[in-house]
Amino acid sequence: MLTNLFMHYAFDAWLDQTQPMVGFERYCDDAIVHCVSEKQAKYLRNVIAARLWRFGLRLHPEKTKIVYCAQDDRTQRHQGVEFTFLGYDFRPRYARLADGRWKSGFLPAVSKSAKKQMAAVIRGWRLGRCTGLTFRQVATMINRVVAGWINYYGRFYKSELIAFLAERINPHLVRWAMRKYKHLHRAPAKARKRLAQIASTYPGTFAHWRHGALPTGSTVGAV
Repeated sequence: MLTNLFMHYAFDAWLDQTQPMVGFERYCDDAIVHCVSEKQAKYLRNVIAARLWRFGLRLHPEKTKIVYCAQDDRTQRHQGVEFTFLGYDFRPRYARLADGRWKSGFLPAVSKSAKKQMAAVIRGWRLGRCTGLTFRQVATMINRVVAGWINYYGRFYKSELIAFLAERINPHLVRWAMRKYKHLHRAPAKARKRLAQIASTYPGTFAHWRHGALPTGSTVGAV
């Protein structure tokens, strides 16, 4: 599989015409080309590079790579088994089948770079300093953004995103409560317990709570 190619819009028609048996996806200047073998992948990489060169373009020397989509029924050993596309990291992951068994598949989940960007946004909220807001107002402030993340990054391997949101957002809510209420100053355990109680009673308050990213100790599941 070739990933992250730099190309113009005429690429789609050209590839359809010259390589009709090859599947591909493209978004702006990034694309994935599906191949049945490493030999075919190398051939297409060279063909595409030559095509772009005619227009004064070239493949990105670092991002363009051949990736082996390893999973249970593909047991060959290759160095490259992971790539990033549209905010998702594609790599071998375990997933539960309908009959309860676990199987390794080549699956997407929220990427490391997307997590880094979301973490920066969460820090930028400075929730611990928003003591002039009520709990509901804090929820209103962040819910639209968090709901957007869940809607996009939660489409595949949602459990990884939910675990990330629980780990990143809930501690900030604890710090907010500790600064907001005098009886919770210097009492993080008490603040965490109180947050879990609120989540158990009102699990719909925050967008991430509704999807299972609840504080430790909560007694409800995802809605």
